[in-house]
Amino acid sequence: MRVVIVGAGAMGSLFGFFFHQAGKKVWLLDKHPELTQKIRKKGLRIEGISGEHQIFLPITTKVSEIGTADLIIIFVKSYDTAQAILDAQPLIGPNSVVLTLQNGIGNLETITKVVGKERTLAGTTAHGATVIEPGHIHHAGKGETIIGEIDGSESLRLKKIKNFFESAGIETQITYDVKGLLWSKLLINIGINPLTAITGLRNGQLLDYEETRKIIARLLNEAQLLIDKKGIKLNYSDPFSKVEAVCQATSLNISSMLQDIRNKKKTEIDFINGAILTEGKKYGLDFPINQSLTYLIHLLELSSF
Repeated sequence: MRVVIVGAGAMGSLFGFFFHQAGKKVWLLDKHPELTQKIRKKGLRIEGISGEHQIFLPITTKVSEIGTADLIIIFVKSYDTAQAILDAQPLIGPNSVVLTLQNGIGNLETITKVVGKERTLAGTTAHGATVIEPGHIHHAGKGETIIGEIDGSESLRLKKIKNFFESAGIETQITYDVKGLLWSKLLINIGINPLTAITGLRNGQLLDYEETRKIIARLLNEAQLLIDKKGIKLNYSDPFSKVEAVCQATSLNISSMLQDIRNKKKTEIDFINGAILTEGKKYGLDFPINQSLTYLIHLLELSSF
């Protein structure tokens, strides 16, 4: 299977490392010339729970250098998805599949508008990675990756990709409810990402303070109101307990949103907490705690640029 990973950030680089180490054919495609040149010249450095490695794998900013791919994995930030999938169209052959493993809500819809539902899979991953500097990442946490067909079927291609991932050491499961999976991941991000970005705390430290625990509970309670209205079934019965478990399992991880704030980059807040604000308006629902944290993240973005 020939794989192209779109987005050579923390998670894209980590998955590129997994595939490369397993002897798979993998390309990284990234829009930043400086990053691609650095990885070409000095290699991609990995440290953390996977050990210390320096690997050289194909990376480019030009789709024309790659050709078509069997599997295209989208790992860009949510606000870059629309342009990324347009740029990636030359990679798509007769049997190509596009898989989004991104954070947030809306990526799946953006991708299917360009390549169609019949070519698109969605999923989540519980791996955690941090960019130390461009081309150098820290693998901070390990967990399962879950993928599924939009229509909930258990297709042959889904099983093939699952087996391919597992042959690269990526623990993978299949879901028959992609919508429930994506919203289940969204609630976890809602509870963790903005608070870590505002406070500067690592994931596990959120549990050390009664104040942050109370805010997490309020954030999740608001999101649960929307979940109930939409009739979505989550993968867990108690959102707070789930967030608590994720914080413990990824205690040393620096969330992607905190990484963005520290690196003076735009965050994905509009696709996480902002997503439930947008969806809530359709039902006449207001979520003041999520709204407040969204405002604060935007303020941090503005003050850091």
